Amino acid sequence: MRHLIIGAAAAATLATGAMAQEVTLGRFFGACEDAGTDTKTSTGEACIIQSIINAASAEIDGVTVTTLPTDWGNYYDQIKASYAGGTPPDVHVMHRHRVPEFAGLGALAEISGDLEAAGIDPADWSENALAAVSYNGGVYGVPMDFHANLWHVNMDLMEAAGLVENGAPVLPSSPAELLAHAQQVKEATGQNYLAADFAQFPIGVRLVLALMWQQDANIFTEDGTATIDNDAARNAVTAITQLFDAGLADPQLNYADSQQSFLNGEAAILVNGTWVVDFYTAEAAKEEVGLDNYYVADFPTLFDTGATWADSHMWAVPASLKSDADKYAAALKVLAFINDHNIDWARTGHMAVRKSVLDSDEYANLPHRSEYTGTAAIARDTPPSERYGAIQDVLNRELQAIWLTGKSVDDALADAEIEVQDLLDR
Repeated sequence: MRHLIIGAAAAATLATGAMAQEVTLGRFFGACEDAGTDTKTSTGEACIIQSIINAASAEIDGVTVTTLPTDWGNYYDQIKASYAGGTPPDVHVMHRHRVPEFAGLGALAEISGDLEAAGIDPADWSENALAAVSYNGGVYGVPMDFHANLWHVNMDLMEAAGLVENGAPVLPSSPAELLAHAQQVKEATGQNYLAADFAQFPIGVRLVLALMWQQDANIFTEDGTATIDNDAARNAVTAITQLFDAGLADPQLNYADSQQSFLNGEAAILVNGTWVVDFYTAEAAKEEVGLDNYYVADFPTLFDTGATWADSHMWAVPASLKSDADKYAAALKVLAFINDHNIDWARTGHMAVRKSVLDSDEYANLPHRSEYTGTAAIARDTPPSERYGAIQDVLNRELQAIWLTGKSVDDALADAEIEVQDLLDR
């Protein structure tokens, strides 16, 4: 890790907290108007993160944190516009896959030398967490989690289909078995086997990526060569489209509708991330919700090698903030507070990044945690790229063209490879 010497003014402010500062904070995760400051009882991503932010504002001497309104769907467009206009938030959340883009442009502050003075111990971060916030030898943020795609399971539907053994769901181990299980569920219950957001956000992209990684393939190489128009991608897409073709999954569900279908008891499996475990647990406890017997499973291996899509959330500070030592010190205090509350954020279902939290009984005892302990070992991603966001958009458009408009798999993959190669060549 590269170490920098913190400026004298920043060090003094960190030590004394003498100057009152307003820290603006940009985030996604959804809205929560009544989160309060209790970080232990809030439920769901939006309210848990907002309770941590509210507590930071209430508890850090001389610092007020103001959450800026942002939307998940166009979050990065808003953040880029704020940087372009010279008014980025003092602290903002971002994904690991965006670090090369923002750090590569010099937009983010390199903070490695200032962490310990702010009360953050990077030695307590897991190796993968440190890697997630690192770029070209520098540290450009404070990690908050690892998140990944899971299989959320309605055990009542699976039980009715004869797909439960020893209290755990029986999950498929090949595309053929996936189709067979889906048919069993439909015949036994009349419900769909699998639901996911195939029509809006890039959940379908993440499904295809996972199934390509399971074949030891990827969508582009370290040297910037697009590798999409191939048998591995065809196998991955076909594993999904066979369910659509047989009427065992609905390709027209968006994110909200796919969640509602699962909560209504209309799908045996929902493919979604770690971020909803706490929310679904709370929903399943409600009498009026169709989902009653909820289970969380690692993404099954349908090909040769276990793999699932994964990413991480982190908190970054604009490089321009370093010119204001007092504001910069206040922003680092907010980062330290969020880092201190890693166990509270892990209540969402996300995987923690601090070793001390990962080793704690409190973490081990979180609901459903033992059901997806294998996820960390199979987490995968694409090679780093400054064009990740645009590449994901291309894949989402072309895959949706396959299952929503009838575009041929061959044409979609060929068109995607051409466009992705063009992005990589820029």
